[in-house]
Amino acid sequence: MCRNIRTLHNFEPRATSAEVEAAALQYVRKISGSTKPSKANEEAFAEAVHQIAHITQHLLDSMVSHGPAKNREEEAAKAKARAAVRFGTT
Repeated sequence: MCRNIRTLHNFEPRATSAEVEAAALQYVRKISGSTKPSKANEEAFAEAVHQIAHITQHLLDSMVSHGPAKNREEEAAKAKARAAVRFGTT
């Protein structure tokens, strides 16, 4: 599940709220051991996602980078190349 959490810091344009929310959702899914909570836990699950997304956005807004911003397309191409080598695909 956590393989879907991507680095969000130091990209241009900055991470969107949807990207932050998706990372928070993946994190909560991983630590709870559930991709979809039961009705009894649905509210707690949603609240955890909301709070983690909020603090993640705060963290990203507070961080300083001294390097150049990364390009999403270039980073995606690098990841695809690494996967091709790792899994033997072309």
